[in-house]
Amino acid sequence: MTDIPAPSAIAAEAADRTEEKAFGFWLYLMSDAMIFALLFATYVVMMSGTAGGPSGHELFSLPRAFAETMLLLVSSTTFGFATLAVSAKQRGAVLGWLLVTLVFGLGFVTLELREFTGMIAAGAGPDRSGFLSAFFTLVGTHGLHVSFGMICILVMVGQVAVKGLTAPVASRLFRLGLFWHFLDIVWIGIFSVVYLPGVL
Repeated sequence: MTDIPAPSAIAAEAADRTEEKAFGFWLYLMSDAMIFALLFATYVVMMSGTAGGPSGHELFSLPRAFAETMLLLVSSTTFGFATLAVSAKQRGAVLGWLLVTLVFGLGFVTLELREFTGMIAAGAGPDRSGFLSAFFTLVGTHGLHVSFGMICILVMVGQVAVKGLTAPVASRLFRLGLFWHFLDIVWIGIFSVVYLPGVL
């Protein structure tokens, strides 16, 4: 006759799996930080390599960059409210705040795409100079991360709606929140290193 594991043993095993996933996520986040550090370093080295083409002073719009910054900062705040709602076991509030976060993220990506298409239409694409290649790579990589984050938010909306605020779902939401806040920090770096010096 097969022994049935005790509930405490099952709970301990589930907790171990959650800790392993959290550790793996932190490793991923650190590797992502290293990638962005390399992209920042490349941009700083290449920012003067305009090859006779347009510079950031001619291309960048500080009001647009500021609007993107505000959208991302507010989205980070609304994700924080979603996390608080998870702790309070308020499924409706979690869904609402996640959807609000998604809207702000979509606004950010829309502004970024408009900036990219406008620059390319003006002949300032990534193939124009080393400066523009570094710019599109750095900012575009961040934009892809935000887009991936929005897909994950949609997935989590579905999981919260179907499964409720179970421990695994709450753990995934916590990790997604860390990812989203990380992107916020990276964008502050982009705004400070790319847009402000480029315009001023």
